[in-house]
Amino acid sequence: MAEASTPAASKATQKTPGAMLDDLPKRSSNFIRREVRRTFRKDTLFKRLPITSWLPKYNLECLEGDLMAGCAVGLTVVPQSMAYAGVAGLPPNYGLYSSFVGCFVYMIFGTCMEICIGPTAIMALLTYEYSRNGVPDYAVLLCFLSGVITLAAGICNMGFLVNFISRPVICGFTSAAAITVASTQLKGLFGLSFSSQGIVQTYMKLFQNIGKTRWQDLTLGLSCMVILLLMRKMKDLKAVKVQTSDDLGTRIFKKLIFLTSVGRNAIVVIMALLIAYTLDDDQPFIITGEVKPGLPAFRPPPFSTVINGTNFTFIDMVTDIGSGIVVVPILSILGSVAIASAFSAGKMVDAKQEMFALGFCNLLGSFVQSMPITGSFSRTAVNANSGVKTTAGGIITGVLVMLALSFLTSHFKYIPKASLAAVIICAVIFMIEYEMIIPVWKARRLDQLPLWGTFITCLFWKLEYGILVGVTINLSIYLYGTARPKVNINVVKKQDRDEPSYVVVEPSSGLFFPSVDYVRAAVNKAGLITAQGITTVVVDCSHFTGVDFTAVQGIKGLCSDFEKRHQTLIFSNAPTSVKDGLQSLHADIKIATSPEELHSLLKSSHPVAILSNTSAIGHSSSVGSCHEGEDPDMTNPLLELSAVPTIVREKVT
Repeated sequence: MAEASTPAASKATQKTPGAMLDDLPKRSSNFIRREVRRTFRKDTLFKRLPITSWLPKYNLECLEGDLMAGCAVGLTVVPQSMAYAGVAGLPPNYGLYSSFVGCFVYMIFGTCMEICIGPTAIMALLTYEYSRNGVPDYAVLLCFLSGVITLAAGICNMGFLVNFISRPVICGFTSAAAITVASTQLKGLFGLSFSSQGIVQTYMKLFQNIGKTRWQDLTLGLSCMVILLLMRKMKDLKAVKVQTSDDLGTRIFKKLIFLTSVGRNAIVVIMALLIAYTLDDDQPFIITGEVKPGLPAFRPPPFSTVINGTNFTFIDMVTDIGSGIVVVPILSILGSVAIASAFSAGKMVDAKQEMFALGFCNLLGSFVQSMPITGSFSRTAVNANSGVKTTAGGIITGVLVMLALSFLTSHFKYIPKASLAAVIICAVIFMIEYEMIIPVWKARRLDQLPLWGTFITCLFWKLEYGILVGVTINLSIYLYGTARPKVNINVVKKQDRDEPSYVVVEPSSGLFFPSVDYVRAAVNKAGLITAQGITTVVVDCSHFTGVDFTAVQGIKGLCSDFEKRHQTLIFSNAPTSVKDGLQSLHADIKIATSPEELHSLLKSSHPVAILSNTSAIGHSSSVGSCHEGEDPDMTNPLLELSAVPTIVREKVT
């Protein structure tokens, strides 16, 4: 009686769709409570607010390192940010607006103590491209949207998309962007004034106006470049390295020299400013001009604007920004995570947390009129070399920028544009990764295609198209390898009187729809030529991670091909998922799940033919797919002797 009532009881416990719908609010409430409890656990809090892990351990040693590093980065970021604002087509004050909020926000949410968040050459170039050539309201809105998209990507765990951009693509993009940025600064270096679109037009306009070069600006700019490059090398001199045997005075002297080297941008710009200020009665240089003084107002980003009397709504602005809504956050994430990985000292980087930190930096930065920001490699290197101990070093940097905005902006108008151009050129020329060409060539020559495809497209067309071209080339190479896997063919000799010899076919990758025709043709080829149409063929499925419907249909056709020839086909080493998939459309398929089962199937197979002169070979020649309705054995190019390398056979005893 109990056994008879069990099915009825089981059926009674099943809920109707209506009952399940009624339970939906309760299940949703339970899910929310569970997620809230998980979010506000102590370990989750430490993970999402990294400041809670290092702040209780903060001491005077950390303060000393952070103070030194913060000052060094502050001296670097002030002139750089003003120069990058020029690259973005914005007034200099917008560069400073972009340089302090990220420091404070990353201190709370950031995981890598060395990273400095702020304006960069690439972000400035992208801002110029997607903000109608430097309209401030567009730049601020782009910063806001970039923050929202980055946060959304972090919440949805979409950081894996960055993995589709390979190192050669990044190398090509970065190098092209560096050349483009440096080229845009040549007119400031030569004291010229013209507008241009693209690198080709920039050099055409430069040569057309070369006769109007102002020798004063060119002399100042070149002098600044020489001084910057020499000062850059100062910190690398062996004599400047602090030794354990140095006394206190020597240590202070060496640290001052180091600080002078890393603060070279500020020193050179101040020297140029003083020269221009001294000669202001008969100003020989093109100077920056008035810079809006004071800190920016804290207000929401503009969701509409007016340009030349024309109103632009939020929809209009977003339409004008276009693909920049996606391109800017992707490259921002890519740059920041890459820098964090480079300075992580082998530790795992929490990409999701870095996306949260970067998203908040851009989102909150847009409320103080910031343009899009990300991690800066050059300033991060300065931070690391200066001995930073925690992300609190960003407080010093942020305070220095705020002090500059509050008290020094009235003097910034005397900064010669040629000196800012020199600062940018000396910063970006080291981003040209020419040294990557030979290692890429040695590692895998095929990777030169995405590298140069990205570089040329970014340089002569548009940055986002260059990345798209590089990713497309990479995916094409990957998909071709998936569709045309290497197939190793081996002949296993007779083991004993009961077990015949057989041919093993081992595809080197998984069996999915792009490769099924190729693998089917390769197995047929081995069955017809190596196995002479009689000997058993064993397909080794050890590299198969799964199968799809198209692959299963192809395998069903392959089994039919062998059945027509009365030749045995066995599948071995198949994972459970592969086995279930193969048996779903062909119940009689022979699958050996163990050596004993394989031995049993081989003993029961058809009589073996005498194979002549065989050995193990591998091949990966390209084949075409069969036409519908045609016999694959007769039409597939792989089955033609001219399409496949000759198989050397070994006599079976």
